[in-house]
Parts: sequence; C-alpha cells; structure tokens
Amino acid sequence: MNSPGAIALFGSGETGPHGRKVHEHLMGSLTPPIRVAILDTPAGFELNVDLVADKIKRFFDHHLQNFHPEVFVVKARGKGDAFDPDNPLLVDALLEANYIFAGPGSPTYAIRHLVGTRALANLVVRHHAGAILALASAAAAASGSFALPVYEIFKAGHELHWVPGLGLFREHGLDLAVVTHWDNKEGGSELDTSRCYMGEARFRKLLGMLPTSMTVLGLDEHTACILDFAADECTVMGLGSVTVLAGGVETSYGSGMSFQMGQLRQ
Repeated sequence: MNSPGAIALFGSGETGPHGRKVHEHLMGSLTPPIRVAILDTPAGFELNVDLVADKIKRFFDHHLQNFHPEVFVVKARGKGDAFDPDNPLLVDALLEANYIFAGPGSPTYAIRHLVGTRALANLVVRHHAGAILALASAAAAASGSFALPVYEIFKAGHELHWVPGLGLFREHGLDLAVVTHWDNKEGGSELDTSRCYMGEARFRKLLGMLPTSMTVLGLDEHTACILDFAADECTVMGLGSVTVLAGGVETSYGSGMSFQMGQLRQ
C-alpha cells in the first residue's frame, strides 16, 4: 500500500529560481514517467485563465525538462461552467497524474468551486496513492481548515474574518490555517503588507478569531514547506523561513531546516 504523497506549500515564487529547485527536489523522488496535472480552478474567474495555465505549463515543460514530464492542464474553472469541476470527462485526467499543481488565483473562489466536487475528490485519491501535491499562492492559502479571504479584506474592505477551507490536512491529524506571503514588503515603509497583505496589527486580531486548536503555518515569499507524511517530517526550502504559530508559541524554521510534523499538531 502506498504512503500518501508529499504536499509542498509555496509562499510565492513557485515558478521562480527557488521554486524550480523545490520542484526538482520533489520530482527527483518520483518514479518516471512523471505526469504533471495543472489544475486551473483557483484562477477560473480570470479572463486570462488560459494564459495563466499555459505560462505554468511552459515553466514545467522548459525548466524541468531533465525529468521529461508529460504536462497537461485540467480545465475545471467553475461550477456551472462549461469546464465544471464535476465533469468526469475533464477532471478524471487528474487520476493519471503523479504530480498535481494548483496555484494562483483567489483562495475563496478555489474553495467555492472545489468543495464537494469530483475534481477535489480525484485530487485526494491521487494524494492517497502517492502523488505529490504542489500548492502555491491561492491554492496553498485555500488548503487548510480555514483560509484568509485576502481580496475581500485587502481590496474590498470586508470585515476581518476567516472562511472554511478545503481541509486537506485534517485526515493527517493537522488542523492548519496556511498563510502565504508571510513576509511580503510590497507596501514599503508606508503600509505593512506582511501576513498575506493583512499587516501584523490586523493579523493579531485575525488570530484571535481562530479556534484555539488551530495551528497557523506562515510561508515567506520564495519559500516552500514540504510535508512528508511518510517520514512524518516537514522540510523548508527556498529564500526565507516558515513560521509555526501553535498554542500561543511562535517558532520559525529557516531554509534547509527540517522539523517533526508533530510541531504542527496541538
């Protein structure tokens, strides 16, 4: 019986130089042939979703060509759409993949259009069978028990709140909220955009809204945390650090460091 595949969570930079090294590390653990499925649901609302998916496909085709991956896009853009995540003719292609990537877009859109669908069920089936999940940006933020509605708060001025996430880690005994762009500095000296654009002051309030059993996993930009369920271990790769907030204690792990998965459990 296969062990569940690793899940790699990227804070950002999944197609940059640091992200490429993470993909190389992960693909090196797979038995060829490597079949990469790009699930485009998180960006399904974007008018240029084809361009977004194609850009990611070209990254895998050209920058990871040493692994000779077969790369294909699974078009599952939204419930009720021509590319419905419940359409088996579209999403059963996920069952052929041993490396599944989902990335940019909107966390809340991804959650609304994946929860309860065949696409998500197929992704979980493949994860159980040993396929690697590489989740970046919106997909990473959506993956936990709760997710930050980033656009709604940062752009539209909604009240601070969390939304239920995809809950991919619960079956592993992990109650996580994944926060990408943890060390973002786009606001410069005038605006704190760390903690996925929330800023530290607002994020402290958001922390108080989570159940006390929840662990927050903060991912710096151009940094990934690889959860290896077979080894019960997490490894940090990339430019920055990973921050774990559990039981009122904050712990940071730098690039190249590993820690027991128990650190994510309260």
